[in-house]
Amino acid sequence: MGRHPAKYLWMALVLAFFMAAPVRDASAEEIASATLVVVHKAEHKLYLYNGNRLLGEYKVQLGLSPSGQKEREHDFRTPEGHYYLSWRNTRSDYFLAIQVSYPNKEDEVRAHKNRWAPGGSIMIHGFPNTPKHPASYYQSNDWTDGCIALSNSDMVEVWMRTQDNIPIDIYP
Repeated sequence: MGRHPAKYLWMALVLAFFMAAPVRDASAEEIASATLVVVHKAEHKLYLYNGNRLLGEYKVQLGLSPSGQKEREHDFRTPEGHYYLSWRNTRSDYFLAIQVSYPNKEDEVRAHKNRWAPGGSIMIHGFPNTPKHPASYYQSNDWTDGCIALSNSDMVEVWMRTQDNIPIDIYP
């Protein structure tokens, strides 16, 4: 094995995994890309669509104060309205993160009228990389500052099936 035995052990484990994994063809439905993301806050659900076809349904956790429209920064509400997925962050404090284009013009006007900062950094993301609670807490409570959180496995699927600049509609 020479100078780098760990490298060869890692390669052997990867090779063994792929040789043991069943080989199957992926159907178009399994890999179809989403053209729209919809979140229904009251249902705690995120839906991925390709046209009118539902691709996936995922349980989500929201801001600590999920009811009502986000009005300003630090109100712990998840926004409601029409936005876009704007960019991705693999180095987030959470397991993967996709930026939502909050605030939109309506959000900015509403906040400005009240002399508030509208806030920002609304993301779709997985669990914290450095959790402060057991996993069960993150699965069963609204815990974000206003973001939309999924389990890490669901976040991988949403990450793989979406692209930047597709619309996300967030409903009460």
